[in-house]
Amino acid sequence: MRYIIIGAGAIGATIGGRLAEAGAEVVLVARGAHAQALTADGLRLTTADGARVYRIPVVTGPAELGELRPDDVLLLTVKTQDAIAALDAWGDAEVAGGGTAAQRLPVLCAQNGVESERLALRRFARVYGVCVWLPATFLEPGVVSALCAPLTGILHIGLAAGGADARARRIAADLEKSGFEAPVVEDVMRWKYAKLLGNLGNAVQATTGPEPHPAKTALLLRAQREGRSVLGAAGIPYASDAEQAAARDGKVDQPPGVRGGSSWQSLHRGTGSIEADYLNGEISLLGRLHQVPTPVNDTLRHAANIFAREGLPPGAMSIEDLTALADEAAARA
Repeated sequence: MRYIIIGAGAIGATIGGRLAEAGAEVVLVARGAHAQALTADGLRLTTADGARVYRIPVVTGPAELGELRPDDVLLLTVKTQDAIAALDAWGDAEVAGGGTAAQRLPVLCAQNGVESERLALRRFARVYGVCVWLPATFLEPGVVSALCAPLTGILHIGLAAGGADARARRIAADLEKSGFEAPVVEDVMRWKYAKLLGNLGNAVQATTGPEPHPAKTALLLRAQREGRSVLGAAGIPYASDAEQAAARDGKVDQPPGVRGGSSWQSLHRGTGSIEADYLNGEISLLGRLHQVPTPVNDTLRHAANIFAREGLPPGAMSIEDLTALADEAAARA
């Protein structure tokens, strides 16, 4: 199988580099200065094993790659706000022997949140969810670090509509040769909804900074209580904290130090967009559908979007001010 990594940022480049190192055929899809750096200088990836440079083919879209192969696997690792454009572009690409990628090829949604699977299922016949536990950093074009050990990450895989199949197991086998644990599960979305609850703090970190603080923890816990309430009201199952801790125990340990997560990195790079609509906004959506107030998540989504839209630097807001906004929203709810 050939792996086409659509969105070779922190997560995509790490998976692509590790797959290539293990002997898999990989193509990286990137754009702008990052694509230029990957093409000119290669992917500079640092893991717990050290720093290496990978010379991997790079394209900016399907036209540069030409006709796709029947054994291609599309790994979608763009942020969810960029998923529709990527799915539309790659879904219409022709596959050797007839048909399009959307008709014939598998697409794996390796992203935070739970919306990309739904977007993909509208377009692709073969959609897989991937629950990503892979702390990685991408701040400079062509340069990515993923420092967890002894494994680089854990990637639960399964059919987005439920169940698992032989293709998922083949992909998992390739990933497990590449420094990941890749459990094949029948209920991958249950794991992704659990991960969503953890990601509700991304907006807190992006707007107030990654440094730990009791008030940040308190605001995250409030957002998560709202999240659990709406998931319960919607009848959506999710993996327990104990299950997640057991799955990660001793496998993806990070070295000490403060690191900014994916939303913080988006603001740092000045991308102009952020994934809050599909993290905190997912809770807001479910809350409105099931008449459950979500003032904290509403506030976090709104604040993160202002930061992205206005180009504000990450961490420019105090946690006291952010908490006050959430308190005001809660009082109105």
